[in-house]
Amino acid sequence: MNSIKIVKELIMCKPKVKKINGLLKLILSKDIIGITLAPFGIYLNDKYLSDKDTINHESIHWKQQLEMLVIFFYLWYGIEWFIRLLVNGKDYAYYYISFENEAYKNEDDLEYLSKRKHFAWIKYVKHK
Repeated sequence: MNSIKIVKELIMCKPKVKKINGLLKLILSKDIIGITLAPFGIYLNDKYLSDKDTINHESIHWKQQLEMLVIFFYLWYGIEWFIRLLVNGKDYAYYYISFENEAYKNEDDLEYLSKRKHFAWIKYVKHK
């Protein structure tokens, strides 16, 4: 069973080791290496704690969640995922979600968060 590290707000704090629970296993696809569940960044393997692109990707999600007051982020995410599931199929639904599009397209730009405009994810809604 994989262990995961939880890092508050994706900044320096002592990570706690937890076992991934059944619900997360059901929700996460095999390609997922981390998830941001406010206020935690959860990584499925220790090696991702030093991967700058992965940390930046999850930091982008943290900003998205903050600007949507967390609960509205999850509501929008779920609704958009369901629509994408119907339109794009199960293999692509996750990747076409506007939040994921923004994060994936900007994860390698380590300066992105400093120049990112509020609600920047909206321009990715019409994708595919």
